[in-house]
Amino acid sequence: MQAVIASAPMLAVMDLAERVARSNAGVLITGESGSGKELVARAIHHYSPRAGKPWVDLNCAALPEHLIESELFGFERGAFSGADSSKPGLFEMAHTGTIFLDEVGELDPRMQAKLLRALDATPYFRLGGTRKVTVDVRVVAATNRDLLGAVEQGRFRQDLYHRLSQFILRIPPLRERIADIAPLAKYFLAQHDASYSISGSALAMLEAYAWPGNIRELRNAVISAAIWAKEPRIDTGDFAALNATPGSGLHLLPLIGATGMTGAPAATAAGLGALAARAERLDTMEKQAIMEALAYTGGHQQKAADRLGISRRTLHRKLKLYRPEGVGSPV
Repeated sequence: MQAVIASAPMLAVMDLAERVARSNAGVLITGESGSGKELVARAIHHYSPRAGKPWVDLNCAALPEHLIESELFGFERGAFSGADSSKPGLFEMAHTGTIFLDEVGELDPRMQAKLLRALDATPYFRLGGTRKVTVDVRVVAATNRDLLGAVEQGRFRQDLYHRLSQFILRIPPLRERIADIAPLAKYFLAQHDASYSISGSALAMLEAYAWPGNIRELRNAVISAAIWAKEPRIDTGDFAALNATPGSGLHLLPLIGATGMTGAPAATAAGLGALAARAERLDTMEKQAIMEALAYTGGHQQKAADRLGISRRTLHRKLKLYRPEGVGSPV
């Protein structure tokens, strides 16, 4: 997986990941959904002495409870209806390597007990088996839940929690690592179409949003805007127009300072003040860019629009908004 990281908080996380990778300690990665937990887990495997060995991952929330045991520990032929042949479990497949258990907080109590035995290097049977299996596996787990709270409420085994959390890595949400937003947006845009670009004002708009869905939400917003845009340069108007279009599925990015931040967490007075300051800064940056382009082209609107990467109609609309006096010919 390619990592796109620019912020100090995430650089610090990756430094810790590289350091803990050298040990054989179990690692618990915590963080909101979509914040990049799997990326960090893969980095731990990449930097570990097991890097050339198997990497196996399982989303514990993706399988029904009755299938997780057979997936993790395997089964023998005839163990249950439909078991026409033997199958090794994921722990066997990860032998000498790393197994990544995503959303580990979703495991039911019975599976928690079985998992604990495997993590303690206790030999186990495949379902329907008569021969015990012994594996050597590095375990990295991840969750977006409060596992310690679940332990206190009796919903998660305390001994399993301590076995998984020999080292804990917290992944900060995207709103706490604003410096990552622009590089990520450019990366997702290049993946969609390498010929597309995104304006500085649009990036500033993205940086002002709280991103409750984190990186996944950012990727979806950028790709949606790229599909919507009539020109190969995405601007603030593309996000705003898409957001206002019924049935677009994008309800994230109204123009800053216009209708608020639909989908963002409830705003505090301090948060509203910070948002207003960002909005004012965004308007100033955009106006300054327009004025500089017009000055550079001697007031020629079409050339200025080309330089800014927007249409002449968009430039004309923004000129009406900012009403610069005596600047910009109708050419």
